[in-house]
Amino acid sequence: MNLKQLFADDRAVSPVIGVILMVAITVILAAVIGTFVLGMGDDLQNNQPTASFDMDFDTTQTPDAVTISHAGGDTISEDDSLTVAVTSDKRLDDSDSHVADGTAWGDISDPYSWDTTGGVGAGSSQTLYLYKDDSGTSNAEWSGETVSVNWESADGSSSAQLASQTAP
Repeated sequence: MNLKQLFADDRAVSPVIGVILMVAITVILAAVIGTFVLGMGDDLQNNQPTASFDMDFDTTQTPDAVTISHAGGDTISEDDSLTVAVTSDKRLDDSDSHVADGTAWGDISDPYSWDTTGGVGAGSSQTLYLYKDDSGTSNAEWSGETVSVNWESADGSSSAQLASQTAP
């Protein structure tokens, strides 16, 4: 056997490279299909907005209030819903005169639904007032409650908490 001829002979190189490429393509294809079949690919289609909200709690008003401002990030579509919840038996509403006008406790929605008409984008803000049920509707004061801004897609298939902050 001639040693020079052994190193110069490249007849088997092409089939070996072809087999290696076919195996690599098969493995990659199986991984991609397996990811979607097992449901791990669902996260790739998550259309949750990334938005930042600032909360400014005001204890000088009656009732106490919080002003929530969209500080940046994605604009919330008017088709999606945005709610603001408070962790207690208290409720938030955009009117500061529920006690004076005799609004019934049951007429204050929980959680509060932010009107998204026209979208909620940077610079949008909403001032909400705090109420409690005291055999009727009464003005309330902040005492460590957590206020959260929650998003839900138009079709209800996705939801997320976009912001959360504890009141003073």
